[in-house]
Amino acid sequence: MRVVDSGQDDVRWRAVVDRLPMPDQVFVYAVTTTRVYCRPGCPSRRPNRANVVYFDRPEEARAAGFRACLRCRPDEPADTGVARCVERARRRLDTDEAEPTLSELAAEAGLSPGHFQRLFKAWVGVSPKGYARAVRATRLRTALEEGATVTEAIYGAGYGGPARAHGEAGAALGMSPSAYRKGGAGEVIDYTMGDCVLGRVLVAATPRGLCAVFLGDDDAALYDSLRARFPRADVRPDGDSARAVLPTVQTLAAEPGRPFDGPLDVRGTAFQLKVWDALRRIPPGETRTYGTIAGDIGQPTAARAVARACADNPVAMVVPCHRVLRGDGCPGGYRWGTARKLALLEAEQDSQDQG
Repeated sequence: MRVVDSGQDDVRWRAVVDRLPMPDQVFVYAVTTTRVYCRPGCPSRRPNRANVVYFDRPEEARAAGFRACLRCRPDEPADTGVARCVERARRRLDTDEAEPTLSELAAEAGLSPGHFQRLFKAWVGVSPKGYARAVRATRLRTALEEGATVTEAIYGAGYGGPARAHGEAGAALGMSPSAYRKGGAGEVIDYTMGDCVLGRVLVAATPRGLCAVFLGDDDAALYDSLRARFPRADVRPDGDSARAVLPTVQTLAAEPGRPFDGPLDVRGTAFQLKVWDALRRIPPGETRTYGTIAGDIGQPTAARAVARACADNPVAMVVPCHRVLRGDGCPGGYRWGTARKLALLEAEQDSQDQG
């Protein structure tokens, strides 16, 4: 049904002018000179208002003789056009040798820089700049692990020089690039072990924060897991940093719905860090599927990669990978054993029921 000029018409025209993607397909607009209809967030050139008519549904526009825009694809689910713009920008950040600027990415999407940045962050979880920083850190980490020299890895990853790499990548690697290349040589890690309701727990910390929470039944196996993760670090038993956080972790095992507010020093790829951040946003007592998490981070086809990132989570309970289930509702795998996963979920649900 065509909408005549009214207050509602003014609101819709503003949405067209500002290219505001709508979370729901509340209307489409058609241009009489081109005979094309679009969704309000379309990045195409802004039409002349005198040539614009509105329809409540795409099928009404088609019935009136208009055809769907090939850029914004108004016949697809409302979020698809936004997802396509964000995915195109993400691919550029992943692959371009020279990091594209925010203005370049926004212009390609047909949006203002501020609006594009808000959309990108809403879909990916970080700003384009933050995502690019994680990409560089991943490139650096991969190059160092493959045997490149520190200098080769720094420039190959896209850093302008060693100062920027040490300042930016240090937080992602948890140590300097040179120390990371040596397998953590020179890095000091305190660890300690204790009992909890789920068995034995190993807690490890660097000067930056908590870096490992492992669950198990055998102290030797827990220690071997720590050494495998930090093969050349200076691992020290019963250090102050680890002993200080052990009681908090023991309480967390019994009450997994509690938040952990201490500093973290978790290290992973850009993808893993995105997944782990998404896991920390799942409310206690609720669950998600691997596919849901993949969609939340803007990569809906990456459910298997999400499952692998959950399995690589180094801080049990702090990053609550136990809250992620298979698509059929079954618990799925858990690095520390399915029985522990079920116990954590049950404890959270009991706490929610009592609250």
